[in-house]
Parts: sequence; C-alpha cells; structure tokens
Amino acid sequence: MGFVSLLYQRGLRRMTVFLFGATVGALMLEQGVDLLGDTVFDSLNKGKQWKDIKHLYEKEQ
Repeated sequence: MGFVSLLYQRGLRRMTVFLFGATVGALMLEQGVDLLGDTVFDSLNKGKQWKDIKHLYEKEQ
C-alpha cells in the first residue's frame, strides 16, 4: 500500500478531517510566514526601531 493510498484511507476519506487538516495547516503556515517576515524586517532595521533605542530616552527611576 502506497503512502498516498494510506493517507487517503486513514484521514482524507472524510471531508471533515480533510477540512480540519487544511485549516490547521493554513494557520500554521500563516504563523510561520508572519514570524519569518518579522525576523527579516527586524534584521534589516536593526538599531532603527524603538525597541533598540528606547534606553537612550527613558529616565532611570
């Protein structure tokens, strides 16, 4: 029995399981792309963002 056949027999035969898997996969992909985008943006703008320079402007208490 091939992998595709086994995958169909175990999970994709029912539409609800297929839709649940597609939804979970889409949410995971969205979070991954979001994290990757934030990481690239932060690396390209290092030293220019508020989180990098706020210690210069905040007063010590």
